[in-house]
Amino acid sequence: MALTRVTARESAGKQFRYYDVVMTAFVVILLLSNVIGASKRAVIDLPLVGLWPFGAGILFFPLSYVLDDVLTEVYGYARARRVVWVGFFALIFLAGMEWVAVHLPPDAGWTGQPAYEYVFGAGWRIILASIVAFWVGDLLNSFVLAKMKIWTSGRYLWTRTIGSTIVGEGADSLIFYPLAFYGAPDWPVQSMLMVMLSQFVLKVSWEVILTPATYAIVGWLKRREGVDVYDEGTDFNPFHAKV
Repeated sequence: MALTRVTARESAGKQFRYYDVVMTAFVVILLLSNVIGASKRAVIDLPLVGLWPFGAGILFFPLSYVLDDVLTEVYGYARARRVVWVGFFALIFLAGMEWVAVHLPPDAGWTGQPAYEYVFGAGWRIILASIVAFWVGDLLNSFVLAKMKIWTSGRYLWTRTIGSTIVGEGADSLIFYPLAFYGAPDWPVQSMLMVMLSQFVLKVSWEVILTPATYAIVGWLKRREGVDVYDEGTDFNPFHAKV
């Protein structure tokens, strides 16, 4: 199918076939990566480097940035922004659900409460840091990619997926780790900084490694949707949800 170049405003009334599928995948990955591995500090033994700590969530969370790139590249900044807001409120609901579940009085014969609190009882700092870092990082990622698409006239997709990830993931790491763990007794400053750096490097590395998959998904979706959206004249206000 031939692609028609349109502005985001011209595509506002179009019904896309796979937008809701990509949005669902994005939100699912976002929620699961915040439940599984968000606060666990793991370590690997690297040749010539030695022991290198990293956050366990790094294994899956970067996939949300790949999907954010796909959303912005295929459907435009406004639709990606709407998905970020959906993810934002989903995280708030998740935090509320965890708090209620943890604080419900356990049955007298149930011995799993301590483990349950350890897994799902993240403190307010981690929850707040996760939500703020996600919101800022993903919106920056979409903004940079949308602007770079115009500057490059749609060429060199890899430059904007990697470039936007450097900005977005950099902001995410700089916000999340100090806000969540600075001053925590089991997170010395040196370990926190090492994890923060490794998170950033590994997230960007994931983006580089997944570039061929990003090209394939973007190309397939554009062909199926039949349009190529450019954010010319787009309202980039992060607090607006209108497409």
